[in-house]
Amino acid sequence: MRRKLAAGNWKMNGSRAALAELDLIARESAACDLDTLICPPSLYLSEALTRAEGTSLHIGAQDCHFETSGAHTGDISAAMIADLGASHVIIGHSERRADHGEDSEDVREKARAALSSGLTAIICLGESEDQRLACNTLEIIGGQLAISVPDASTAANTVIAYEPVWAIGTGRTATTAEIDEVHDFIRARLIDRFGEEGAQMRLLYGGSVKPANAAEIFATDNVDGALVGGASLKAEDFVPIIKALDAS
Repeated sequence: MRRKLAAGNWKMNGSRAALAELDLIARESAACDLDTLICPPSLYLSEALTRAEGTSLHIGAQDCHFETSGAHTGDISAAMIADLGASHVIIGHSERRADHGEDSEDVREKARAALSSGLTAIICLGESEDQRLACNTLEIIGGQLAISVPDASTAANTVIAYEPVWAIGTGRTATTAEIDEVHDFIRARLIDRFGEEGAQMRLLYGGSVKPANAAEIFATDNVDGALVGGASLKAEDFVPIIKALDAS
């Protein structure tokens, strides 16, 4: 059985004071039979890891460079993230693809670096609103999946997150039928490529997940958890999502 995962992506939000939210998230999720992860901005990783020490809360990064080291001002490598003690890294988020021009080949190289460093890669896929309106969703997702996911991916080191771009931070959420269609498609493609490993890879949904819609989303087939943005910043919002996932 695939272990559920509630992952929070703080994006470019938060502060040292906001890290106090981790204490409550860790305490409230401790009794839940799932994995809980928070990915704060990179400059808060070290302090977040210190706060999470001795708890079941996982801490990860939001991005990494594909090189181990070198003349890449402002970037951080997967090896550095692992050296701090973090366990996960988000790869290929639509905001990275849009704001930094990253394509699926870039995502694959970053994922390879993450896996080589012993990190779990959360590889993000998603279509734009125009692509969905043109009925190209599965074609787009299939292409991103084929290129972005390295051959070395396993159920232990790779998580796939479906985040329709049009639903991220907009308050709009894909319908359960839309989520079901895409997640079933991803699962089938993973099984075709990776066999039993593909059957066991965790699939997350992301895109305006909040306490009010979490239970409905988690009742959908092939949804093993969520990659949550704004609602992960406050324990009062994130904890109900974690508990809804635990109850699903």
